[in-house]
Amino acid sequence: MKTNLLLIALLLTATAIYSQDENTQRRRTSMDNGKLVVSSNHRFLQYENGKPFFWLGETAWLLPSRLNREEVGYFIGETAKNGFNVIQTSVLHSIPAMNAYGHSALPKGFDFKDIDKEGEYNYWKHVDYIVEQAQSRGIYIGIVCVWGGSVKAGRLTAENAQKYGVFLANRYKKYPNIIWIIGGDVRGDVKPEIWKLLAKTIKAIDPDHLMTYHPLGRTMSATWFNDESWLDFNMFQSGHRRYGQRFGDGDYPIEENTEEDSWRFVERSLAVNPLKPVLDGEPSYEDIPQGLHNTSERYWQADDVRRYAYWSVFAGSAGHTFGHNSTMQMYRPGYSPAYGAKKPWWDAVHDTGCQQMKYLKKLILAFPFFDRIPDQSVISGANGVQYERAIATRGNDYILVYNYTNRLMEIDLTKISGAKKKAWWYSPINGKIEYIGEFDNGKHAFMQDSGYRAGNDWVLVVTDAKISYVENNLINQE
Repeated sequence: MKTNLLLIALLLTATAIYSQDENTQRRRTSMDNGKLVVSSNHRFLQYENGKPFFWLGETAWLLPSRLNREEVGYFIGETAKNGFNVIQTSVLHSIPAMNAYGHSALPKGFDFKDIDKEGEYNYWKHVDYIVEQAQSRGIYIGIVCVWGGSVKAGRLTAENAQKYGVFLANRYKKYPNIIWIIGGDVRGDVKPEIWKLLAKTIKAIDPDHLMTYHPLGRTMSATWFNDESWLDFNMFQSGHRRYGQRFGDGDYPIEENTEEDSWRFVERSLAVNPLKPVLDGEPSYEDIPQGLHNTSERYWQADDVRRYAYWSVFAGSAGHTFGHNSTMQMYRPGYSPAYGAKKPWWDAVHDTGCQQMKYLKKLILAFPFFDRIPDQSVISGANGVQYERAIATRGNDYILVYNYTNRLMEIDLTKISGAKKKAWWYSPINGKIEYIGEFDNGKHAFMQDSGYRAGNDWVLVVTDAKISYVENNLINQE
């Protein structure tokens, strides 16, 4: 009862603040930099005016169907505070679909003529509200048009896919904060004609918003759609399995005991021509059982979601999407929980891993963005496997190395400019920076003095000694 009263108070406060926002001049957001486009080197996303866009996503698949207006305002407000700039959500997660107000998404099937009636707040006006609330806070909505299960089950035909695509594109092309996500936890070779038709229909009407494809776990969109003109960037789902978990998955697309190696999907996507940006659209979620289905298994923790994020981004991703078991399904007491969810979504948005994702974006944006490349040759000698794997990325005058276990590693400082180098430790836990010292060129061993163990993760930061990225963008911004 106390929790419910607290939520009501929070929502009332949020409602008052958001109502005040709507009565004042529109706040300036990052969207004033123009539409999102693919960078000229085909590895990143950026705004039309050339400023970098580092995708940091929050997962809220059931946001349109489970939250009312007041809750939407609170959730998006907290999402913005947590540093996320994309919300991935499913606007037609099931067929039929209904929202918190009892409104059907398809009251006349896929006939959308006259769907908006004067004075009526229908299902799609609620989706409009979500998009508008996100826009006011500089957050993009990654719209999964229809979840894959409905297509697999034949509840979306080719004829209906075209009607639906026309409706979606015409309704949402006016919003600056839309990203189209075709698919939805499904392989691209499952009824590919439906996915291609939906994508092409939307893209023909709305060519100004980016589009990608959300595949099944342990697969990547590049396998099926990389040559498609509508696919602006690739997405993979590293999934929720731990090392060695197979569960009779059948045609398993990856090597034995590599289930957690999200960096492998990045490397493989970036090796496919034509080159397109890539990111992990669904890694292991915080507070969800390993392997999903057995709630007696260990649950993924904050250090696990950090590892997935840094491994992926340092391997070359254009960003990363975080997820939490309770938030992705907008769980609350009274609902039947999926995958052993226990806490309400309004508590989950304050969980440790969720709060720590912003430090990754802070770190990446502190350095020159577009010349950053993955470069594992920075790590001298043999690299480790599984949790011992260190991942390095660098620019012309800086190096970043993520080390999940804080093992001793030897780093080749000659890979960047400068006769002298400065080095720091950066904490993915709290974003704090700690100076190590100045080094001559060459190979040097590094190990943070807090000891060796899984989850004691650190980022080694090295720059040309004449460069002040750390001082200007990390130390002075704390």
